[in-house]
Amino acid sequence: MSAVHTGSTPVAPPASGIIPPKDMAVIWVLLTAAFVAILNETTMGMAIPHLISDLGITPIAAQWVTSAFMLTMAVVIPITGFLLRRFTTRQMFIGAIALFSAGTLIAALAPGFEVLLVARVVQASGTAVMMPLLMTTIMNLVPASSRGRMMGRVSIVMSLAPAIGPTMSGFLLDHFGWRAIFVVVLPIALVAMFIGWRWLTNVGETMHAPIDLISVVLSAFGFGGLVFGLSQIGSLGKGASWAPMAIALAVGVIGLALFLVRQVRLQRDDDALLDLRVFASKDFSLSMIQMFLLSLAFFGSITVIPLFLQDALQLKALDAGLVVLPGALAMGLLGPVIGRIYDSHGTRILLIPGSILAASMLWLFTTLSVSSSIWLVLAAQTLLSVGLALSFTPLFTASLASLKPKFYSYGSAVIGTIQQVAGAAGIAVMMAVFTAVANSGGGTGVPEAVAAGTRTAVTIGAVIATVTIVGALLIRKPEDDGEGAPAHGGH
Repeated sequence: MSAVHTGSTPVAPPASGIIPPKDMAVIWVLLTAAFVAILNETTMGMAIPHLISDLGITPIAAQWVTSAFMLTMAVVIPITGFLLRRFTTRQMFIGAIALFSAGTLIAALAPGFEVLLVARVVQASGTAVMMPLLMTTIMNLVPASSRGRMMGRVSIVMSLAPAIGPTMSGFLLDHFGWRAIFVVVLPIALVAMFIGWRWLTNVGETMHAPIDLISVVLSAFGFGGLVFGLSQIGSLGKGASWAPMAIALAVGVIGLALFLVRQVRLQRDDDALLDLRVFASKDFSLSMIQMFLLSLAFFGSITVIPLFLQDALQLKALDAGLVVLPGALAMGLLGPVIGRIYDSHGTRILLIPGSILAASMLWLFTTLSVSSSIWLVLAAQTLLSVGLALSFTPLFTASLASLKPKFYSYGSAVIGTIQQVAGAAGIAVMMAVFTAVANSGGGTGVPEAVAAGTRTAVTIGAVIATVTIVGALLIRKPEDDGEGAPAHGGH
């Protein structure tokens, strides 16, 4: 599976660690497309107030612009493992970038809210494929000795796009309106699509098994139900009924259980939509547990801290964004350096200090008050991001490197799915706790109440992050403990 198809003859990547220019071109095209997709994903949060006034909708309806995107991602990502084996690299890339571009065009021209919502779903359908496609391609093209360095570049994309997105969005909203966000993104996506159509080559081999529609439906109900149910937690403190959340979570749990049972049965004939044999690898399983816990702590905390900056320390939105920007930049820029360290020295030299640093900064956040210095928050947020950078790059690389090549696509799909579900859970739980504590102290208009809500919510993240220190001691570079898949070759 790790062969590159140039015509009909598979050519194994070189063992020297040097990546041929043709293969690097493939990776750069995919990196660019992933950057555009993630950039788009992070721009709409700032636009919600503008959508409310321009389209005459309620705040709850406007929130669906981001919720629908997240739900679609949660439904589509688990399916990508199968799709990446069923269709060629070119077919998947052109399909994904075409969907994304079509959704972007529809959004830019949307006459009303309903059409904009449909556009976001179409966009998300393409976005969901990008990261699994990128990571699977890297694992197939890049020799084992260089994978950490290349995954470090993925970290740049995953960190810089969210850092730039809100700032770019704020500028465009202030000067041109919300449609400008899509107008700016569309040409970049179309250029990436043209370059991919012109120069992208196919990676790996394909199979021709029919897609299991029952698994698709169960996946949609399972993962979609979980993410939707979790997204409802934050509204419980407003006197809303528990019923929608409880029903959604019940549907999610039942759907997920039936989905997993069906995959176990189908994988005996290599027909699974999401092959669960990836969890037979100890390194992969431990890495996924670590990633789930880190994502829980990270995504929840980075949602609460900006609220603290604006409502407790009374900063303007732009100033609050500038406080968290250095951390995002550090996380991205350190990616390649961390990747090289992984290639040379393995996981523990990165994971242990990374988990300790992340946990320590979250515990520091539990001491925040209305008299806390902005510079303290900036320093802690930056160091938290460094700790997470030390963790995510080796986790991505070690988890996928522990799999046989034919399971790379499924492993990439699992990583994306876990990040979506863990992120949704972390945001939902911490925002619910934050809101409940803040409301009990007088509401978000009272700075002391906001600070108390922040301390309580971030304590949850700190406890979870502390557990990851133990996980950091257990995870090793697969090649070092004999579990790693061959660098090249077949199944």
